[in-house]
Amino acid sequence: MSVSAVAADRSVRAPLPVLGRDVTVPLVTGGEVTYAALDYAASAPALQRVWDDVAAYAPYYGSVHRGAGYLSQLSTDLFENARRTVAGFLDCRAGDQVVFTRSTTDSLNLLAAALPAGCEVFVFETEHHASLLPWRDARVTYLDAPDSPRRAVETLERALADRDPSPGSRLRSSRGGPDGPALVCVTGASNVTGELWPVRELAAVAHAHGARIVLDAAQLAPHHAVSVTELDVDWVAFSGHKLYAPFGSGVLAGRADWLREAEPYLAGGGASRRVTRRADGGVDVEWHDGAARHEAGSPNVIGAHSIASACKALTEAGFDALAAREEHLIRTVREGLADVPEVRFLSLFGDDAPRVGVLSFVVEGWNSSHFAAALSAEYGIGVRDGLFCAHPLVRRLLGGDPEAQGECGAPEAAPGERSLNAIRVSFGAGTPDEHVERFVRAVGELVRDGAKWNYRTVDGRCVPDTSARTAAAGSA
Repeated sequence: MSVSAVAADRSVRAPLPVLGRDVTVPLVTGGEVTYAALDYAASAPALQRVWDDVAAYAPYYGSVHRGAGYLSQLSTDLFENARRTVAGFLDCRAGDQVVFTRSTTDSLNLLAAALPAGCEVFVFETEHHASLLPWRDARVTYLDAPDSPRRAVETLERALADRDPSPGSRLRSSRGGPDGPALVCVTGASNVTGELWPVRELAAVAHAHGARIVLDAAQLAPHHAVSVTELDVDWVAFSGHKLYAPFGSGVLAGRADWLREAEPYLAGGGASRRVTRRADGGVDVEWHDGAARHEAGSPNVIGAHSIASACKALTEAGFDALAAREEHLIRTVREGLADVPEVRFLSLFGDDAPRVGVLSFVVEGWNSSHFAAALSAEYGIGVRDGLFCAHPLVRRLLGGDPEAQGECGAPEAAPGERSLNAIRVSFGAGTPDEHVERFVRAVGELVRDGAKWNYRTVDGRCVPDTSARTAAAGSA
């Protein structure tokens, strides 16, 4: 291997510096260990670069779009530059708008509020609740979970064809198809299985039938480059806290017309261009028609700045290198647990389907909450257990009733009892190899030897039984 190849390989395998990488946590069995944060799919740690950029700006914080003072002007420039950086990161088209929101959930609720009258929404049951639930005030067609990317495209094709007045009708317009406007909502990467969805093909089908499409990129954008232009999606939504920028900000980017024609998502300062009193005592409002129309109130400039910083850091690191290293970590998990037959990974499209660093599984003979609690308390490993705010999908994968009720993130049975919940391990650009290797080793040991500690259920969660610690201390 050449010197340059060795250097390239090292760059692929070196995690990006993140906050918390040296944090130690106590083990219930005694001692401390460096915390292995393997719940990136819920919230990724802040990149050190993002934290440094925020800290450098913080003394200069000022009100955005509100004042003539130097700090206000500087903050305004920073906020608008962040908007341009995000547009470049997403490869937006000329005329697209970038609206800063609080999260992916907020972004999709904003779009739902901007739907034209009579709009029909098509959404797969496999979606995270953030993209499954906001459309309740629209006509919604829920599509069954597909078992392959090809089946996903075929399912959408059939659903959209049913709304055409005649077979073979293919209309595309600014407003929608022959039966009025329509919107397709689809994830880019599953928050449960990590599997990549055929976004470009789904967009082509949507547009062929006069529908638009919004991409939930919450799990995709931290792992792969997202090009609005190449994917040909109409909107994309993502969250800062999954993109290594956990400062309470999100993005909705895409076509401006539906957003421009809708009532402001929130009414207030910043969204209004001109407000006057009428002779009858009422108020007339002229709203902005740009992104500000849906950004009422004082904007989260630190959140926007942190997202822009993360976009720059990931772009500079190179998504090809980041994805290659992530593939290495995925292989470490899959190959390391291949000889543990009690572990069953969850998948829609098959074990070999392309995916990001998100893997969900169940362990035969274990309640998932009990297993996750033991990973934390005995090994210092943080994973997620439950239904991952994707209840219909997880229940289908586990063989349960997709319509049954469940509390988001909370296990439904005591340790040892059967329940419909799973374990999710997720990682990304800041994950050291050691964390993943420790996880693989811990899973094998727990399956082989069992937990070293007793656990009990408190408020619906499995936790170490502290009375065991007290008894042990007393006997000593």
